Amino acid sequence: MPERAKQPNQQGTTLKELAKHLGLTKGTVSAVLNDSPYAKAIPQHTKDRIFAAARELNYQPNYFARTLRKKRTYTVGVICAEIGDPYGSVVISGIESALSERKYIFVTVVHHHDAQLVLQYSDILKVRGAEGFITIDTTLVTSPLVPTVAISGHKTIDGVTNMTLDHVKAAQLVMDHLADLGHREIAVIRGQPLSVDSGARWEGIQEAARVRGIELPAILVTQLPGDDPSPQLGYETTKELLSRKVPFTALFAYNDVSAVGAIRAIKETGKRVPEDISVVGFDDIREAAYHLPSLTTVRQPLHKIGALAAQTLVDRIEGKDGHQSEILVVPELVVRESTGRAPRAPRS
Repeated sequence: MPERAKQPNQQGTTLKELAKHLGLTKGTVSAVLNDSPYAKAIPQHTKDRIFAAARELNYQPNYFARTLRKKRTYTVGVICAEIGDPYGSVVISGIESALSERKYIFVTVVHHHDAQLVLQYSDILKVRGAEGFITIDTTLVTSPLVPTVAISGHKTIDGVTNMTLDHVKAAQLVMDHLADLGHREIAVIRGQPLSVDSGARWEGIQEAARVRGIELPAILVTQLPGDDPSPQLGYETTKELLSRKVPFTALFAYNDVSAVGAIRAIKETGKRVPEDISVVGFDDIREAAYHLPSLTTVRQPLHKIGALAAQTLVDRIEGKDGHQSEILVVPELVVRESTGRAPRAPRS
């Protein structure tokens, strides 16, 4: 009868069993699997044997033993306002990919902008052994007392590295684009007061408009209410803006999600995007390129931001990098179908 292929151990093989199978010491096998400095002296053919056997026997590292041995948890706390929205989910995917490469795990908590929950969850994560924090759209008022990277952090706090988009540059890109298309009457949807980027983004828009000589009358400026991460708020806000009966040829929305809602509201009035009103979003979420019309937007490299935040935090935890107080992310304008020349604007 033909020899049956050896089935992998579904429960996983221990380091001791793997070493016995190979006829090597546990120290040698461990050095190779953990890529320790000692592994440099081990011949490559031996390393290949170890990796092949680890795959064949379904070797499972004992992280509990690793934690006890090194007196570390290799755990990061991720504190965010929302977990399922198009912005936060992509950032978290970047965090996950970078942490898994460094053999860290993470625990996520969601606070919905409740300041008391932020403090409560921070304490719980520290008690459970989190060695550092990554915050997303979260307002910090005091130092968490563990290494922390704040994505969209704007306040200088001891021990916190703020990873911030250059909102001034982002606003300049948008205003230059709209002005070059002949737009002068531009409406703006500001972000919710609780969102940490709202203030900085609005300041950047005001400065960019001033440089371009564009007025932003109060009647053409509105603000997203509440904390709903769906297009509904952008839809309702734009309907209210249109009801003011003050004409505008372009709309700069706080984010892509609100821009999607805005386009729906504009179309319901019988107007066209971009022939009658151009719309610009912010973030470049995955859906932005596939909406009809596709969204012109400010691209934040969300996955890259999450990965860089995780790498920065792990380097700080392991003492491999000096503490940076700020990391500035450069934005990019992605021009798609939702912007066009202003009605009756002369061509350059």
